[in-house]
Amino acid sequence: MRITKFNNLYQLTLWPKFFPVNCYIVEEEKHLVLIDAGMPASFSGIVKLIKELNKPLEKIVLTHAHGDHIGSLKHIKRIFPEAQVAISIRDSRLLQGDTSLDEGEPQTPIKGGVPKDLKLTPEIYLKEGDMVSSLEVIETPGHTPGSISLWNNKDQSVIVGDAFQTQGKVAVSGQLVPLFPFPAFGTWNKEQSFNSAKKIQQLSPKLLATGHGKVILNPKEIITKAVSMAEANIFK
Repeated sequence: MRITKFNNLYQLTLWPKFFPVNCYIVEEEKHLVLIDAGMPASFSGIVKLIKELNKPLEKIVLTHAHGDHIGSLKHIKRIFPEAQVAISIRDSRLLQGDTSLDEGEPQTPIKGGVPKDLKLTPEIYLKEGDMVSSLEVIETPGHTPGSISLWNNKDQSVIVGDAFQTQGKVAVSGQLVPLFPFPAFGTWNKEQSFNSAKKIQQLSPKLLATGHGKVILNPKEIITKAVSMAEANIFK
């Protein structure tokens, strides 16, 4: 597993050259927050870094409930039982394998790998504006109905799950990148993804951290380009 540090943010990347799957650890003053839980093979690298940092793991925040973001969740929870699992209210249903859609939601099928027998109940249900330590919850649906991003106002960084990808090229969720098409294949609704990308763009982040691909510093120009390309493809 490759580990890259950006101030108090650690990016942990499984299979960086073949199929990069990222999760993140935010080091707070007295505790740690894990963002996403990667694949089952991410487990040992996550645990190793937590123990090296020598601070308690307080929360495990899931940007959404796809299998490549929750793969080692049960195992991490077993090692750190005091860590509270947090997910959006909407995607908590996906975490239980429920792929039904609400009235008023776009009736496009939910895609991607969804848990079938996780048997784990979150302790915290998140909504827009909630704070998880130094991170503010931003609702960014599209990849899944309940996808969230996490905004750090202090350093203007944002962890977006699969709302964008940076592997292959920087693209809005749902836009096909031939060199790495998997986030597009797993996206629920392209229009919702576009709206969420615009929402992230309006934050003007200084750091963009995604579920797949490298962290981008000073991403304003490249986010604008990705949003423009998505708009042209969706509304042409």
